[in-house]
Amino acid sequence: MKALSIFLVALCLALTLPAGAEEAFDTDVIDTGDGTLTITFVGHGTLMFLYNGAVIHVDPVSREADYAKMPAADLVLITHEHGDHLDPKALEQIRKESTVIILNANSAEKIGQGMVMKNGDIKTVQGLKIEAVPAYNIVSKRDSGEPYHPKKNGNGYVITFGSKRVYVAGDTENIPEMKALEDIDVAFLPVNLPYTMSPEMAAEAARVILPKILYPYHYGSTDINRLAELLKDVQGIEVRIRQMQ
Repeated sequence: MKALSIFLVALCLALTLPAGAEEAFDTDVIDTGDGTLTITFVGHGTLMFLYNGAVIHVDPVSREADYAKMPAADLVLITHEHGDHLDPKALEQIRKESTVIILNANSAEKIGQGMVMKNGDIKTVQGLKIEAVPAYNIVSKRDSGEPYHPKKNGNGYVITFGSKRVYVAGDTENIPEMKALEDIDVAFLPVNLPYTMSPEMAAEAARVILPKILYPYHYGSTDINRLAELLKDVQGIEVRIRQMQ
């Protein structure tokens, strides 16, 4: 029965995406207890979720995909305003009249639209519970002394799909606020210095969050197998490495 369910989701994905697009990216399927969640690993910090007929794009960026060929969005989540996360062209290509765009204040100012969420805000959108959580640097800073990602600017998001809580961290280090995250089933943690975390930082974050599945993403040229090695003896965390340079 489970195999049949996965087959049907894969078939649905193939029918949803344009010809050839379904072969361009890795996908994983997760049972949420209330339908299946299909994760499409677009690249870098860019993801797409398909859930119960809804299409959710996270940080859609044209350098990672041809968004003229991607499914139109029911919901878009933007973590912050940097060019590898906020791309007005990609947004325009997947936006339809009913699309809801959730983003931080600086991103909304740049594109002149969207529903702003600040760290700590919780909203239910398109039937999904969305929590905006902090994402920032403590250690890594520009030559000016300014953090690459200042506190209280960007968002990470916790999205509840059925019984599964999915944490998309955005650009962040292993910050104290991660201790408040509870019952995370799937976590996407960025791993690339100096902008986000080293493998050691990400391993520390994972030990705090304790996700059942951990996907490193936004990792550039980092030796991501180092993270898997650091967590190999931690019970209950499955590290899954996908193409997310």
